Amino acid sequence: MAFEKILVRAMHGIHLFRNPMTLGVRAAAFDEAGRIFLVRHTYVSGWHMPGGGVDPGETAEEGVVRELKEEGNLTVTGTLSLKAVYFNKNASNRDHVLFFHCDGVQQSEPKRPDTEIAESGFYALDDLPDDTTPATRRRLAELAGRSAFDAYW
Repeated sequence: MAFEKILVRAMHGIHLFRNPMTLGVRAAAFDEAGRIFLVRHTYVSGWHMPGGGVDPGETAEEGVVRELKEEGNLTVTGTLSLKAVYFNKNASNRDHVLFFHCDGVQQSEPKRPDTEIAESGFYALDDLPDDTTPATRRRLAELAGRSAFDAYW
């Protein structure tokens, strides 16, 4: 039994080394006024919903809560729910993104620019920054019921 457990772990490790899958999270996070929180990164163009990779040993929900805190000084005060799972073929052939909706966040203080986040803020859905990414706009349309959920980010 112990040998079997070791063998299964070794085989899993080899599989991950040869075929690593990455898992990310993103959140459509809204304040009490119904505005969405967006970030502009230092390393990629456009405005995005906050998110990032799920760290080893954390759940996807823990990952999205951590990313909201890191990227926006946000605390979840409302309901956090998983809306969809996407294949992100633009990142790699093994990348998936879990998309969460949060109907309530509070910001402890404005996020100061740093090496990752150049700018951030809350925006009304009818007044998004001009360079909001197409993927972000697609996710918001899906949430609003204006389009069907797609399998690809």
